[in-house]
Amino acid sequence: MCEFCFGPLESRTTTMRCGEQLPRTHRGRAAQHVRYADLLPVSAESPVDLGSGFTPLILADRLAAELGLGEVWVKDDTRNPTGSFKDRVVAVALTKARELGFKVAACASTGNLLANSLAAHAARAGMESFVFVPHDLEAVKLITTAVFADTSSRSKAATTT
Repeated sequence: MCEFCFGPLESRTTTMRCGEQLPRTHRGRAAQHVRYADLLPVSAESPVDLGSGFTPLILADRLAAELGLGEVWVKDDTRNPTGSFKDRVVAVALTKARELGFKVAACASTGNLLANSLAAHAARAGMESFVFVPHDLEAVKLITTAVFADTSSRSKAATTT
């Protein structure tokens, strides 16, 4: 977010063509998102990392048959630290936020995937976190977020109306 106008910041990244091989320098690096730091807007020196990424692709034969397709592969992101595909993007975002000197992370969430991921990664980074959820959210959706928030006395969950 721009500190002057509070508008969103646009990132510029180098994209690869479909089927293009990654440079050989990525092969053999640690199985973490920072393996690709030179392709991301972050430094590999001090990542906020809980071990996200490198989740398996699973062949879904019955789904492929049901859809009339030859093959369908499903990415199993439930194996990420908080069980969410959002762990990758939150890890990169909080790595960048920490590089920029931010000490607080916040998000609005329906109370599960993003809230859990932000609370967990902020706790790892030693950042204060605020998660805003609907006031009538089922308590079960906040359990994991509360566990991560409890790891840091500076984390908070708040409800909105």
